[in-house]
Amino acid sequence: MKNLFFVFCIAAAALLGMSFTNHYSAPSDGQPDDIVGIWKNGEGTGMIEIYKKEDKFFGKVVWLKVPNKADGTPRTDDKNPDEKLRSQPLMGIENLRNFVWLSDGVWQKGTIYDPKKGKTYSCNITMTDGNTLEVRGYIGISLIGRTDTWKRQAAK
Repeated sequence: MKNLFFVFCIAAAALLGMSFTNHYSAPSDGQPDDIVGIWKNGEGTGMIEIYKKEDKFFGKVVWLKVPNKADGTPRTDDKNPDEKLRSQPLMGIENLRNFVWLSDGVWQKGTIYDPKKGKTYSCNITMTDGNTLEVRGYIGISLIGRTDTWKRQAAK
């Protein structure tokens, strides 16, 4: 019973905290393709190119701060749950899939793959301004997850 009460208190505190959080939105003239481009993750360890395929948006790794292992060979997707994919290089891996534009500055219903853990999560992306994305990966409901801030990079 104490555990249930503890979980309830944490959930209530999280909801209360969310109500005081500033929420940003893209300019009212936002378009679905505003997300297209190259974005650096919050840690500064990778860049992802977001592109459009038909009516959905995807992203792939186009730069890594540390692209190679100590022996000089490319880093691979060694945590992938599919053993056959563990030898594929991280560079070029598609880690964002199937996002749809919901409204100005919001893309939802997609997934994000975390090669550090070998896990895929539900994901929403919100553009807070023309050069900033809030990328939220989560399990089940968006409340249980993590948000990373990505910054737009100049085209190569």
